[in-house]
Amino acid sequence: MSNQNYDAIIIGAGVIGTAIAYELSKKGRSTLNIDKLPASGYGSTSNSCAIIRLYYSTIDGCAMAYDGYNYWKNWRDYLKAPVNEKIAKFHDCGTLIMKTKQNGGLKKQLKHLDSLDIPYQHLSNKQIVERYPFYDVSSFGEAKTLDDPSFGRPNGGEIDGAIFFPYGGYISDPQFATKNIQLACEREGGEFKFNSTVEQIITNNGAIAGVILEDDTRIDAPVVINVAGPHSQKINALAGAELDMNISTRALRQEVAHVKAPKGVDYASFASVISDSDIAVYSRPEIGNNILIGSEDPACDEHVFVDPDDYNKDFTDQWTLQAQRMGQRIPGLGIPTKIKGCVDLYDVTEDWIPIYDKSCIDGYYMACGSSGNQFKNAPVAAKAMAELIDYCESGVDHDVVPMKYKLGTIEGKINMGTFSRLREINQGSTFSVLG
Repeated sequence: MSNQNYDAIIIGAGVIGTAIAYELSKKGRSTLNIDKLPASGYGSTSNSCAIIRLYYSTIDGCAMAYDGYNYWKNWRDYLKAPVNEKIAKFHDCGTLIMKTKQNGGLKKQLKHLDSLDIPYQHLSNKQIVERYPFYDVSSFGEAKTLDDPSFGRPNGGEIDGAIFFPYGGYISDPQFATKNIQLACEREGGEFKFNSTVEQIITNNGAIAGVILEDDTRIDAPVVINVAGPHSQKINALAGAELDMNISTRALRQEVAHVKAPKGVDYASFASVISDSDIAVYSRPEIGNNILIGSEDPACDEHVFVDPDDYNKDFTDQWTLQAQRMGQRIPGLGIPTKIKGCVDLYDVTEDWIPIYDKSCIDGYYMACGSSGNQFKNAPVAAKAMAELIDYCESGVDHDVVPMKYKLGTIEGKINMGTFSRLREINQGSTFSVLG
């Protein structure tokens, strides 16, 4: 590390924290990312499902995702990477959303998408089965737990077709994508300090002055940004930033199952990302002809909030539940005896919409509560945060006059007040990983 004084310290080197450093570095600010883990993207980012989709419960969320899609699609350009540098692969396979009673046929979301000119196509159940001949389009909702006697029994109806969005897909290696951003940031002069834990956030007359690490190293900066993922609540407590927050963050334990595709099916060659609220799971292709299966957090499932430094990292019955739910839609899906997948944490707000905001402490900013659904938005969130920091540091009160961020690849602006720590809980949210 070349010095102990920076323009901005970013706590966390996940995909969003690393991207924020990249954007600030491009603006000429000296930046330092501090992370307790040994590499960028090593924490919850590494186990992200890294899905790129455009449908959210707010129009600002949809606009941010559309803008973000364009950066992922043109990843090398975003990174300003040399032609010989290996970069993460974006699988631009589209997303398929089942129209169900639970999501209201996506009618509310489609209004947002129409206003942004985002293309999509309605599919009938017949067209779904033509695409996925091994599918059962029976309706099984509401979601149930394995101990419910009616689990796995169709309710007598069918889902109401689906919507296919051609713009969307997934990143095959989210940790590698984060490493790509780190290299881009370092080309702009940004620095990284790993295996280091922030023990104290220093203030002077109510304004940020820097941080102290667990080895008593002091690093000075007038700006500190909390992008600590599941540790964000602990970092906010260090700063005393939670005093005026209407919205808070907590670490939520999650399991993701990896299950082999049905025998004889080359799943990755044609499959899209799929969201299916009737069976309460989302899925995407995974390396090795696997299907990755995550939960859409139905009301019947227990939400396990944990201490991010002390939680059960072993698989539980939740893994089996998610695999069995997918088996309702794919009757030929085998459930392996050897469990594969991951156990990790989301950083969740009350309405599953992130906080991208300043705080009650001058110079202290937050990009947290990313709730498992913001990986796709990392480039845009980072650009918006860099603009927000400039906006606030110039003397404008964002709480009174919320900043409007001009999108980079599509027309329009987003109101950053949507992501304020002072907002009321958004009752239009899905209150799930879908945001």
